[in-house]
Amino acid sequence: MTASERLGDFLRLGSNTAAVVFDPSNMFYLTEGYTGEGLVFISGNRRAIVTDFRYTEQAERQAPGFEVLMTEKGRSGDQVVAELVQAGGITCVKTETNYISVDRFDKLKAALGEEVSCVSLEEAPQKLRQIKTPTEVLAIRKACRITADAFRAILPKIREGMTEKELQIELNFTMLRLGADTMAFDTIIAAGENGSLPHAIPGNRQIRRGDMITMDFGAKVGNYCADMTRTVALGQPSDEMRKIYDTVLRAQTMCEEALAAGKNCFDIDKLARDYIDARGYAGRFGHGLGHAVGIDIHEEPRLSPSCQDILKANVVITVEPGVYVPGLGGVRIENTCLVKENGSEALTDAEKQLIIL
Repeated sequence: MTASERLGDFLRLGSNTAAVVFDPSNMFYLTEGYTGEGLVFISGNRRAIVTDFRYTEQAERQAPGFEVLMTEKGRSGDQVVAELVQAGGITCVKTETNYISVDRFDKLKAALGEEVSCVSLEEAPQKLRQIKTPTEVLAIRKACRITADAFRAILPKIREGMTEKELQIELNFTMLRLGADTMAFDTIIAAGENGSLPHAIPGNRQIRRGDMITMDFGAKVGNYCADMTRTVALGQPSDEMRKIYDTVLRAQTMCEEALAAGKNCFDIDKLARDYIDARGYAGRFGHGLGHAVGIDIHEEPRLSPSCQDILKANVVITVEPGVYVPGLGGVRIENTCLVKENGSEALTDAEKQLIIL
């Protein structure tokens, strides 16, 4: 069954209902390949990509199972949708109210006319995307392998006096050289005291002896993401930073081992949070334990205090506890993991024990 067919079944798209999708990630998922601009129209008996001249040939190549309709001057995408709706006798259009602006939604409604209801798609594509197909897992697995290989390749190049920015550039280049299409997100490099910033922006801070260096990065392959974080030391770290590292490593390992289909996301997050608090770092782990990964780097479900979702097999999710102490530094360790019926598999397989360079 194709992704568009799965959406049709999920929404019970009949003869009078259609879905209109604008989010590029959802368009790629539903067409199983299209990466251009425009929109995707799916009804009970019609599949179409609506785009402009720049992308029509690309759409035909990337999504041969879809009809390609071209916009032109005086014929907008909304008007093409209205034509499809009228031709198909559609009375209800479901669209991405979580993604498009109010103005964009109003323009679509105006083109459809008062006789057609326009309602929320309620993130149906994202819900389908939570469970990865074997093909999707294969792409993520490749992205994770490149990411882990890049980490191993970069270690000998880390040197005193190198800036965070220089290390970021070197790491990005290494992932590209190893086969990444692009980066899954902006690579984070945080040295020394900057390690207390979970989403630090690499700058001109030079790496010094005794620094802990947090590297959060991921390759993107075939439009699917990897996500991995490792914290290493250049020379001997302080006793306190060693304690923080040991705390984070233990929390990460416990939670990774706890991953399995049927587990509650809240409970796994709590396992890490309680352990970190008990080690004397209450309040120093301020983000969720993890998030699903796929076409987007952040997907649902999430391992967090606010998510009670039950994990299912073939969800791909990160486990990434951290401890952040302003003025001192921080540690984060993260794997991207494939949830299975009776456990999980770490797709990022780089060494997690403290590496001292």
